[in-house]
Amino acid sequence: MYINSDSQFGRVSKVIHWLVAVTIFSLFGVGLWMDGLTYYDDWYQTAPHYHKSVGVLLGLLMVVRVIWMFRAGKPKPLVSHQAWEVTLSKLTHLLLYLLVFAIVISGYLISTADGRGLEVLNWFQIPALGSLIENQEDIAGEIHEILAFTLIGLAVLHAAAAIKHHVIDKDSTLRRML
Repeated sequence: MYINSDSQFGRVSKVIHWLVAVTIFSLFGVGLWMDGLTYYDDWYQTAPHYHKSVGVLLGLLMVVRVIWMFRAGKPKPLVSHQAWEVTLSKLTHLLLYLLVFAIVISGYLISTADGRGLEVLNWFQIPALGSLIENQEDIAGEIHEILAFTLIGLAVLHAAAAIKHHVIDKDSTLRRML
């Protein structure tokens, strides 16, 4: 089953969900690691290239995810879920999506502040808008970092909620995405 049903996510949604999750946590880990690199480290130039490239590809995957969500729909909330849980779930998902897009945009603004385009795995280049504001690279960098930590925190809470539903409530919330 590739399309979502009223009770279950389809294979496409599951693959996209888990690919996005692994990518986000990987990019976060690499970002933290890159912060400690010095000019003389072997990965000083290479790691940021891959970090940026995978970030752009994540942004494109998120666009596909949003389109797919509108195309395939979503399973209905479980009848055992309280109204506040359904509302909180919708708000959390919206914030997760907005944070990912904001992080991708801030990363783009960091990378292109000097007027050079953003090379994506040497496959294609995204043109630069240049510096739109004074100290764009620094400001966008601060925003990028704050949003990344916020995203990871919210993703951990999202995972904890799914585990709570599975272990404590013993409902099918988590199984619908596995």
